[in-house]
Amino acid sequence: MSSSLFHVLNISKQDILSRLTDLDVASNNLANVNTAGFKTSRSNFQEMLNQQLTEGVQLRNTQMLTSQGSLRDSTNSLDWAIQGEGFFSVTLPDGTTGYTRDGQFVLDGDLNLVSASGYPLVWDGQVTEGTSEISVSSEGLVTANDADGARVELGTVQLTRFPNSSGLTSRGDNVWLESDASGAAQTGAAGSENLGTISPYRVEQSNVDLSQEMTHLITLQRSFSMSVKAFQQTDSMISQAINLRKA
Repeated sequence: MSSSLFHVLNISKQDILSRLTDLDVASNNLANVNTAGFKTSRSNFQEMLNQQLTEGVQLRNTQMLTSQGSLRDSTNSLDWAIQGEGFFSVTLPDGTTGYTRDGQFVLDGDLNLVSASGYPLVWDGQVTEGTSEISVSSEGLVTANDADGARVELGTVQLTRFPNSSGLTSRGDNVWLESDASGAAQTGAAGSENLGTISPYRVEQSNVDLSQEMTHLITLQRSFSMSVKAFQQTDSMISQAINLRKA
């Protein structure tokens, strides 16, 4: 029996698996269209070759797209949006540092500034008992009113950038981790060279393009359906060929 049928069967199988994984990526983007600071991901495919013959494609990796999300106004003084390049640093439960664009912070029971996922913000200050009206400047200076109503400085929030932020590894909870592909973290003052500024009373929205993702999802569904039909028809042809040889 010609190996070409098995060749087509393998290509169809690889395409089905790749489309399923790409479908997961698109679904995750759509699920986070309203998640503050979320960055959309795309699938990168690689052609597979074997003895000069194409063997279909496989999903090589997913890549975060770091374009700026639109900013919306907020009435919460602890909603801080990054305008430009950079990430907030947060401390993860295992003691390592994670990075996020979600600047919707709150005060926990110990007066620590924590992210929406409950991870403490990395900064050089501390909120003290009796302070109110906490705010941040575009350069990251955090101020508040003390118990006597006087305006005082509490500390400074710095931002972190990476040579290749698209290479960061997703940890979940809208947090990213440094990787070999991203390069080493570079931390500095907000508004300094190559770093964005911090906008108080604002929230960075997801950069997911809803119409583009929906179009991609429809295309994926149709491509998946076509690959399944090709696989089923090829499998049927192989079965018929085997039965003919047995006859």
